[in-house]
Amino acid sequence: MKRQWILAGYAGDGALPSVTDEDARKLTHLNVAFGHVRDDEIRIDHLQNVSRLPELKIANPDLLILLSVGGWGAGGFSEAAATAAGRSSMARSAVRVLRSLPLDGIDLDWEYPCYAEAGIAASPADKENFTLLLREMREALDREGAASGRHYLLTIAAGADRYYIDGTEMDKVHPYLDFIQLMTYDMRGGFQTLTGHHTNLYTPTGDLFRISVDASVRLFREAGVPPEKIVIGAAFYSRMWQGVPDRNAGLHQMTASSGGYGPDYTRLHADYIGRGSFVRYWDDEAKAPYLFDGNSFITYDDEESLGHKCEYIRAEGLAGIMFWEYSCDKTHRLLDALHGGLNRPNPAQS
Repeated sequence: MKRQWILAGYAGDGALPSVTDEDARKLTHLNVAFGHVRDDEIRIDHLQNVSRLPELKIANPDLLILLSVGGWGAGGFSEAAATAAGRSSMARSAVRVLRSLPLDGIDLDWEYPCYAEAGIAASPADKENFTLLLREMREALDREGAASGRHYLLTIAAGADRYYIDGTEMDKVHPYLDFIQLMTYDMRGGFQTLTGHHTNLYTPTGDLFRISVDASVRLFREAGVPPEKIVIGAAFYSRMWQGVPDRNAGLHQMTASSGGYGPDYTRLHADYIGRGSFVRYWDDEAKAPYLFDGNSFITYDDEESLGHKCEYIRAEGLAGIMFWEYSCDKTHRLLDALHGGLNRPNPAQS
């Protein structure tokens, strides 16, 4: 029997009207970003385009749609998770959301338990409280599903590096989750002045920062997460440094400022790749492309790097791949590459 790999896409509420029926048929999961946590409840009253969801279900009846709750700088989690009453309130609100929209589950994107860098409340107690919150939500979703004869999904988006492992109890958490989506992007950029890849499959020689997709997967497996519950991440946007020394094609160079967000793939394809003074380079160790024009360094995913990520998923027996974010690629080339890479025939099984 052919295995179905997860191909999940995040789409902001504003992007929902632009999700085509054709693309909906290529996805297995759609994560709608974002619900908010306020006063110990999941809130969706700010979402404006959820009327598109039933249409996407018609286009692909097998598409599983989840509400993603949180995101960078979105608080309310630590406070809700801190008490039994708060956890119960949040779980009940999740059920109400599932009843009000054509959804198949909830995806929690708490960035991050035990850490306040995003300007949200945090506490050392988050580590255990996160587990308790997920248990409460899993039980509530299971009760609701039993009443209607269905299974509701519960997933999380997880930080890619050691800090996330240290701030959570992944060995206790994963039994409550259908799968875990590793945010294996932004692995370099906003906090570093050293140029490098932000969504690389492997760590190349000479890189002081050792994180990569492969390193992240190994961290989560060592923490007790089975490979068949791990979904890796892909980026439909870039990270960019400027004022980069013209050495080694800009790779692994110290700069005066950290790497901010660069062009999304739509703009990269139209104005940067093979355009002007930018030259595309390929790091065969990292399995990652980058652009350099003598001053600006841009790191991103493309069809070639996504092909390697798909091969990695198949070789390691992982659950699949997700990407951030749908509206960043109006060429549709990246989603096509993921769909083709995951669904090509496996010679070993032929």
